[in-house]
Formats: sequence, structure tokens, C-alpha cells
Amino acid sequence: MTSKMISKGILRAVAIIVGVVLLGYFLFKIQSVLAYLAIAAVIALLGRPVVLFLRRKLKFPNTLAVIVTMVIMLAIFLGILALFIPLISEQSKNLSLLDIDALKADVNTLYLQILEYFGATTDNVTHLIEDSDLEKNVLEGLDLGFIPDFLNSFVNTLSSFSIGLFSVLFISFFFLKDSNLFQNGMLTFVPDNKESNLVKSVDKINGLLSRYFAGILLQLFILFVIYTIALLIAGVENAIVIAFLCALFNIIPYIGPIIGGAIMITLTMTSFLGADFSTVILPKALYVFIGLIIGQLIDNFFSQPFIFSTSVKSHPLEIFLVIIIAGLVFGVVGMVVAVPGYTAIKVILKEFLAENSVVKKLTKNL
Repeated sequence: MTSKMISKGILRAVAIIVGVVLLGYFLFKIQSVLAYLAIAAVIALLGRPVVLFLRRKLKFPNTLAVIVTMVIMLAIFLGILALFIPLISEQSKNLSLLDIDALKADVNTLYLQILEYFGATTDNVTHLIEDSDLEKNVLEGLDLGFIPDFLNSFVNTLSSFSIGLFSVLFISFFFLKDSNLFQNGMLTFVPDNKESNLVKSVDKINGLLSRYFAGILLQLFILFVIYTIALLIAGVENAIVIAFLCALFNIIPYIGPIIGGAIMITLTMTSFLGADFSTVILPKALYVFIGLIIGQLIDNFFSQPFIFSTSVKSHPLEIFLVIIIAGLVFGVVGMVVAVPGYTAIKVILKEFLAENSVVKKLTKNL
């Protein structure tokens, strides 16, 4: 190997590294556009069955079917906004969701009531904590900031979403109108002898993810109904808003239901501050807790197995490991996109590496 070959190799490696860095920087700068594309792709996957139904069953022209589908989805989206945004804005003070100081005061009052119910005092708890080598009081170290942060970001995103909404709708329209648009773009970078494999992969991924996202919507709707019923039985004000927000947390696997459940129980107990703890607050919280348990049992033993087996065709244990690994590597975002990403990878592996023994075992159900 001559010095000229070595220098060429070094230059090629440097060029590749620089290219990767520039590509990463470019993707970082257009991250909002990538987010619009991702949201539009999800909307297109959800709307695809409706478009196919209108075209095949009702004989709609393709463009008209897409327009009707977009109108239906936009009407649903605007209906949700019209229902929940005014309620959140008007009742935020009552719920103490956007006032963290009020929420901490309510929790502190509730804490004192619980101690009184069990016959304990704050001195007992303080001594217990000191004996356990904890430096700070539990309540002082309790960070409830994620609640108003989440709701404030949620409301702010909705209020400043006009440009993004237009972009997403515009992109979604063409994704639905020309289902091969994304596929044709990818074919540009694929050798001619592999084009058929890519086409099969894209079609398979579209079908699987369409069923997956539809299943997620069904999962959230079931939890929303159960949570709403439990909160209405307990007599909690703004039960629909609380149930919707807490059900929404289930988008985050495993961690989300815990956060949503804790918020729902806390808001239930703080809704009845001033009433007797043993005869009012505790029974109300128990009703809601039972509803929460019922919802999670149905979700874990019916909704999730149904979604994983019929949509992405993966074993629940397999999905569990994928979500945990994605969460450790990429955080909460990784947990949310783990299942659709893993499904797409499995389909691509099956089409391009079908003869590999490991791939055969991994994709035998696809």
C-alpha cells in the first residue's frame, strides 16, 4: 500500500465524516419540517382506510375521496379543540393545573388531612425521614412542575399551531392523494434490482402502521370512557377534561399510565378539599382508583395484546423489550416511536434479507 493510497483513504474518510456531520446539522435545522412530515405521515396512515373505503365502496374519485377524508379528520380535530380548550382555559384555576403554587398548597392541605386520618403528626414524619437519612422533607422535594409545564406547552402549541396545521394538512393531502409519492422518492436512492423489494416493504409498512395507529386511537378511547365514568361516579368536576388528559398520557408506554393515574388521583382528592377526609375525600379517591385499575387491566389484557398481535404482529414480550431499550437509548421520544420504528425495520429486513436465519425467525409472523 503506497502513501498515495493511504492519503486517498484518509481524505475519503474525512469527507465521509464531514458529510455525515453536515447532514446531521442540516436535519437538525429542518427538524420542524421533519416533524410536519412525520405528523402528516401518521395522518395519511390513519386516513388511508377511509380513502380506500370511499373509493372502492362508494365509487368516489380519488381526489374527492381524499378531500372528504381530510374534511372529516379536520372536523374531528376542530371538534376536540372546541370541546377541550375552553374548558381547560375556564377551569384552570379550579383545577389548579396552571397555578403550581395553588396546587402545592392543596397537596400540602391534603397531606395534613391524611396525617390526621392516620393519627400521625408532621413531627413523626420528619423524624422518620431523618432516620432514613433523607435530607429534605418529602413535600419540599416533591416536584409538581411537570403538570403545569405539560398543560402550558399543550395550550401554547395549540394556540400557535396555525402555520404548522396548514403545513401538515397540505402535506397530508398529497400523501393521501398520491400514496406512492413517498415511495417514488425513496426509489431514487435504491438500485433497480431492489425496487420491487422496496415497493413491497412500503406497502406492508403502510398496512401494518395504519392498523397500529387506529388501534392506538381505540386504546385511548376505551381508557377515556372508563376514566370519565369513574370520575363522574365520584362526582369530580370537569371529569371529561381530566379523563382526556390522563388517557392521553398512555401514549407513553409503561410510564405514561403511572403519571396519568397519579394526576387523576391527585386532582380528584384536591377537588374535594374542605370536605371530611375519611367520609368524602378517601371514598371518592377509591372510586377513581378502582376505575383506574379497571382501565389498566382492560388495556393490558385486551387492548395492547389485540393491537400488537393484529397490527404489528409482534409478541407483547418482544414489544416490551424494544420499548425499554428505545427508552434507555432515546428517552421518552424513543418509547413513543419504538413500536412503529421496529415494525418498519422488521418489514425491511424481511424483504431485503429474507434468507438470513435470524431474520426468518424474527419476521416469521409478518
